[in-house]
Amino acid sequence: MLYKTVGIIGAGAWGTALAINIARGGANVILWSFDGEYAHFDGVDMPDNLIVVRNPSDLANADVWLMVTPSSFVRETLKNFTKIYNNQPIIICTKGADSKTHEFMTEILQSELPNCKDFGVLSGPQFAVEVAHGAPTGSTLAGTSQTVQEAGLQVLNLAHLDATEDIIGTQIAGVGKNIIALISGYIHETVPSENERAMIFTLCCHEIIKVGLAFGAKIETFTGLCGLGDLFLSATSPTSRNYSGGMAIAHNEELKGTIEGIYAYETIIVRAHQINCDTPMLEEIRSKIHKVIRQSAQYQDLFE
Repeated sequence: MLYKTVGIIGAGAWGTALAINIARGGANVILWSFDGEYAHFDGVDMPDNLIVVRNPSDLANADVWLMVTPSSFVRETLKNFTKIYNNQPIIICTKGADSKTHEFMTEILQSELPNCKDFGVLSGPQFAVEVAHGAPTGSTLAGTSQTVQEAGLQVLNLAHLDATEDIIGTQIAGVGKNIIALISGYIHETVPSENERAMIFTLCCHEIIKVGLAFGAKIETFTGLCGLGDLFLSATSPTSRNYSGGMAIAHNEELKGTIEGIYAYETIIVRAHQINCDTPMLEEIRSKIHKVIRQSAQYQDLFE
């Protein structure tokens, strides 16, 4: 099958960047925005074969859907698309978990669209602005369906795409890198010893991988683009919102926007406890971060 029309759900920076990149590759793109607005990138024009819509029904006949809303809105957004879903393969491009139920994105998808059998996850080292400008970008596409792999290879228009069936590992790697980026920014400002920073970084990575393996993930996933690749990008650069968020927490500064790593942190701890998986270093750093963010009204729901 040829996937000629791509429906993208979510017009934030990442959704819009994907839409622009996919349209450049030749597919027709329908970008859904809940309010008709979309992200703008300096020096980047919207391709002629990309349209922005507000009505979910405009995506009913798209050949494949990409889910790119923030993790906190995925469940609510899916409810709006349930009635017009037409058995398209769905590729989730959102990294994170539900902040209240601590479900991963595919668990939410299966709950809200139980008849969706062809689904997958896209994850990797992807700064939206660079994708919008056409920088060579690699990612991992996880899915158990041949349909998902074919759709992804046809439309994503990325420089390199690794295929895997490890859906759970790819999601935990994406959640984990947000946590490690947050921690990296925090300890960069609070731990003067480079030896100690390296120790904390490594032990926290080890514990996240341990949780992933306990859920059935493959170790190779954590050394691939969605693991090591995304970690290198997000945990070493202030451009990363989680890294800069960790730095802000270290200085007791006001946090700007939603820092996904804070909610991801809670998910990993909760899910680790559910399977009796010990995460002592993660919990030690988390207690220090909590002392600061308890003062932030934005994150009070974590402590209710």
